[in-house]
Amino acid sequence: MAKLKTKPGGKKSGKKIEAAKALDRSPSHLLHRALQLALDIYAEETGPDAITQRQYAVLSAVAAQEGLTQTDLVKSTGIDRSTLADLVARMIGKGLLGRQRSAADARANTVSLTDGGRGALDAARPRVAAADARIMKLLPTRKRDAFLDVLREMGRVAAADADEEPGKKKKKAKAQKAAKPARAAKPAKAAKPVKAGKTAKPPKTKAVKAAKPPKSLKVAVAPKVGKKKKTRKAMAAAPAA
Repeated sequence: MAKLKTKPGGKKSGKKIEAAKALDRSPSHLLHRALQLALDIYAEETGPDAITQRQYAVLSAVAAQEGLTQTDLVKSTGIDRSTLADLVARMIGKGLLGRQRSAADARANTVSLTDGGRGALDAARPRVAAADARIMKLLPTRKRDAFLDVLREMGRVAAADADEEPGKKKKKAKAQKAAKPARAAKPAKAAKPVKAGKTAKPPKTKAVKAAKPPKSLKVAVAPKVGKKKKTRKAMAAAPAA
């Protein structure tokens, strides 16, 4: 049977498919794409001279309850504190909002709609409604209510998380780390069983070698003196006994 030939770019195309599947299952990526689509539709329906989506959210929140502080606006709109402070300052500069000292708390300021802000909000409402209708039409009718329920639930979770003080968040994170169970110690290896009829061998120990004496303590051995052989002449010259 002939082997199938693979294309040179087969491995690369496989990696691209895997990356696409990972993005298709990434909530952060999918939410980012959905948000970008919603903002594009909003811009198309409201036009280039209209207020932005965030400005619309702030004006709507202030219109629903006059005299909100910036902290209240953070909770009602979900916009982070630093961004909201800059946004409110620019909207005051454009004449859309007015700022007053709070009667309940002298350290806080409240915001209210100006005539210009109320007019901008009234002009934007029908256009925003048209943008929302376009977004909902992208989904089947049977899924629209469930889609809004999911978005509301995520908004509630985000609001609850924003209400927690920074100190409480740090304590909560430390408590979660402390709650993790410690790793169990590895059990010691059991000794191998001794077979029947055999005695256990004692553990091997290294024999200690005797220390060699230093060279300076060695006794010098005198060389052997050889016996002198008696010659025949000497024997002849010796007197007889």
